[in-house]
Amino acid sequence: MCGIVGYVGREAALPFLLEGLSALEYRGYDSAGVALVDQAGIAQVKQAGRLSSLLGVVDSLPGGAHCGIGHTRWATHGAPTDANAHPHTDCHGRVAAVHNGIIENYQPLRRMLQDAGHEFQSETDTEVIPHLLEHYYQGNLWEAVAATARDLDGAYAFLAVAADDPMTMVAVREASPLVIGLSDHGTYVASDLTALVPYTRSALVLDNGEMAIIRADGVEMRDKAGAAVERAPFQIDWNREQASRGGHAHFMRKEIFEQPDAWRATMAGRVAPDGQLAVDELGLTAEDLASVQHVRLVAAGSAYHAGLVAAHLLERLAGLPAAVEVASEFRYRDAALPAGTVVWAISQSGETLDTLAAADLAQRRGLPVWAITNVVGSTLARQADRVALNRAGPEVSVCSTKVYTSQIVLLTLWTLALAAARGQAHPEVAAALASLPPHGEAWLSSPAGVLEEVARRLASAPSVFYVGRGQDYLSALEGQLKFKEITYIHAEAYPAGELKHGTLALIEPGVPVVAVVSNPALVAKTRSNIMEVRARGGFVVGIVADELAEGLADVLDCAIPVPTLAPDVMPILMALPMQLLAYETARQLGVDIDKPRNLAKSVTVE
Repeated sequence: MCGIVGYVGREAALPFLLEGLSALEYRGYDSAGVALVDQAGIAQVKQAGRLSSLLGVVDSLPGGAHCGIGHTRWATHGAPTDANAHPHTDCHGRVAAVHNGIIENYQPLRRMLQDAGHEFQSETDTEVIPHLLEHYYQGNLWEAVAATARDLDGAYAFLAVAADDPMTMVAVREASPLVIGLSDHGTYVASDLTALVPYTRSALVLDNGEMAIIRADGVEMRDKAGAAVERAPFQIDWNREQASRGGHAHFMRKEIFEQPDAWRATMAGRVAPDGQLAVDELGLTAEDLASVQHVRLVAAGSAYHAGLVAAHLLERLAGLPAAVEVASEFRYRDAALPAGTVVWAISQSGETLDTLAAADLAQRRGLPVWAITNVVGSTLARQADRVALNRAGPEVSVCSTKVYTSQIVLLTLWTLALAAARGQAHPEVAAALASLPPHGEAWLSSPAGVLEEVARRLASAPSVFYVGRGQDYLSALEGQLKFKEITYIHAEAYPAGELKHGTLALIEPGVPVVAVVSNPALVAKTRSNIMEVRARGGFVVGIVADELAEGLADVLDCAIPVPTLAPDVMPILMALPMQLLAYETARQLGVDIDKPRNLAKSVTVE
């Protein structure tokens, strides 16, 4: 969840370190620090709090240093304090390191080092790294890093520098992302491409178990055994302007409004106007499609909710048994996975540790893994047997909006491809997908005026319930997650028919209930459940397909209408008002919308 940056080059390192850390703020953090290396040694500053706090103390650093490392930390081991912030150094301040991830065996390593006379200054697992470097250092930083990495267990990435070699940096990657940028001005390192874009478009990705010796004139990559690794750089195809707010007050709002374009990009070249699918553009082959007998989807957070929608579609449209697993649970149970099972792994960043581990488990059991991710070169994209990219563009806000809905678009395309391979064509669904972008743009150009009024009502509520049936229940799950994620108000989603089995006891006068209704086949049943809520004084907000709104007007306190399309694609459109409702409520509450507390964009720890 943390951010790493590093630079070795012909220019001063500090400006890149600070700008790079600023570009990575969206990942979530609670402290920040930088260290610079020159002939005089290593100088560092670090502070708990926002990056703005760090900017007030960087004047003490040697601004002309050409090598440096920086970090934004999200606390795991130890509270967010100055002492626990990165970088960390050895006993004599001769080596320094920044680290993302978890060192699982840090406690025995710490005891071993303390017994050998090393003195620790923090509570972190990270601090064992510089002390191990000190333990192994014999004048060659690369050799010390290689020896240190052999002692570490866990999922991590780190950068190390040494005072004795002020123009060299060594990077290590084990399950936590690191990318290297190449330019005539020097060599850049970061945990995310976002930090590199203003400086270079040429990048290399470190794979698991790889290390890199980084100098001003380039990089030397090696594997665990020390053998040279040759890999051609790739070109970054988007710019920092795409990641700016574009006139919106928050990245979340900007990304909500970018969704129609994201859907177009996801479908581009993959589905023709007549509904024909380009299977190869979906990362698949005809043989892949023919081999599938069961689908098991693994994901976390919003991606898990996208998986739930996909499982519903797989069974309905393709006639394939499908089940969805929370990735962190799938890892630790002996799931029955029959022959012919394909595992679909879904992750926005492609670096979600639990999802990566679930995919690895599936592959070790001999099952093919098909992945959907938004990040080219991510771990999941490289690990999977088949991969399709969202193409949604960078998503900066911690709350997933455009990536979530584009995941559903792409999962629907995969489902349609599987259905077609089984002789089950669904041109009406393909046509509805193609019509999504203009309908989304039309709705976003004049969203329901009642949104602000509803948001004011919800902002003062201690709890909010979301209900729906069928795919509307799955939409409700994502709606309540978005709401509590950024408003900090308790919210829960229930199948509408389940209220009477217990939850109805919590409905009393004034309790807000958001009813999601888009499927004509289920509207009568959902209407009855809404009436149960109204009979107990609940305040019911309907997020409703516009063709159903009139028939529900008498049981809703207010309605937010959405254009009516084929029910199979409605979860994509229904996400728009739920995202904006959460956003508007959070805005009225004055919370930090793009960086909600305790959360981060890329969850690279267990």
